[in-house]
Amino acid sequence: MDGGVLSQRAVSEPVHEFVLRLPRYAFGPRDACRAADVWRFFQEAAVEASCRAGFPPERYRASGTAFVVREMIVRHLREAGYGEQTRARTWVSRFRRDVFSTREVRMLAADGSVLAAGTQLWAHVRADLRPVRASAELLAAFPVHEEGPSVELPSWEPVDSNAVHELRFRCWHTWMDPLGHVNHPAYIDWADEATSRVMAAAGLSPAALQPVAERAVFRAGVTDDDEVRVRSRCIGRTAEGDVVVAHEITTHRDVRAADVVTVRRLAGADAEALVRAWARAG
Repeated sequence: MDGGVLSQRAVSEPVHEFVLRLPRYAFGPRDACRAADVWRFFQEAAVEASCRAGFPPERYRASGTAFVVREMIVRHLREAGYGEQTRARTWVSRFRRDVFSTREVRMLAADGSVLAAGTQLWAHVRADLRPVRASAELLAAFPVHEEGPSVELPSWEPVDSNAVHELRFRCWHTWMDPLGHVNHPAYIDWADEATSRVMAAAGLSPAALQPVAERAVFRAGVTDDDEVRVRSRCIGRTAEGDVVVAHEITTHRDVRAADVVTVRRLAGADAEALVRAWARAG
């Protein structure tokens, strides 16, 4: 299979590379792929690689196990445009205690250059989401491969800002994924929606928001009918002038669901405008 449709063919290879298309809904008004849809691309790449290794979703269901994302870091080297030919390249770089799998994923352009790079920390869990050791067969299906360093966030200098923006909403029942909670890329949508509302309130076009990098650490799942609160504040600037924002995501049950850090700039505009918008947030 080589076209973005999930394969059932088992291949015991350390690296999988295949065509994977970005859907039309992944693109905003500038026809540039949104950050959260890059995360969805990476999730599809991980699922396809698992299928190729002989572990499609139905096999996990039959065994009463699954992989869930604990942490993920993404760097955007260039925005993908609509219609661009893209490929996924992915491999497991570490498997710790037979439970925690570090998977590297890359979005490649037609010329082989990297559009976006991601490092995912997956935990192998039971149906109740408690960690469980992977079987010898599963471990053999994902041989560890070394190919360059894992992805890290850019460094930044802290900024003195007390302005906090709060976004509240009730989680939709139709957002639930196969494990009965909100799928992890949605948290990036929520973080960018918070920034977009700050921009709109300051007279800036949210369409200008351009992703540079992000990290999410997941602590508990958001489920249907939860009231979600996203508390966001500007915490830094990179050497390139990009704006760093921290987002704390909690539910009405006082459960801390995730901590997200986004690094953003403005397409075709000075990032100082984004800094000023955050200074007035709250």
